Amino acid sequence: MGSDPETEGRDTGGSARVGRSIDEFVNQLRGFTERAMSMAGSVPSRLSLPALPSPPGAMSAAQLRAIAQTVSAQRTSIAAISAQLEAFDQQLAVFERILEPLVEWSGSWAHLEKAVGDFVRRDGGSEALPKD
Repeated sequence: MGSDPETEGRDTGGSARVGRSIDEFVNQLRGFTERAMSMAGSVPSRLSLPALPSPPGAMSAAQLRAIAQTVSAQRTSIAAISAQLEAFDQQLAVFERILEPLVEWSGSWAHLEKAVGDFVRRDGGSEALPKD
């Protein structure tokens, strides 16, 4: 199927009209601002209107590039944090392996103390020791 010349003209014309509309709006806004400044009378000379990027899409591209760089930097930071957490988890695993025998030893020691305490109390551990 061939393309319709009327449709193509409308698409291209629509894009051009949008571009002209934006330029006209900016020019009207600039004119309004200049008239408002002249009516105010004492406008500081250092006050000037900012220049628009040419083309306006360049600003969006620069903003998107900055956002992409920020996202990339954040992902790099997350990767570094993940590596640190992995190392910390490995250290905790080693510490846990060291603690397990100490916990068992401590429990055995507590049972031994209890058994010795019961033995001493049964044998009259509360009696006074013989004097020399």
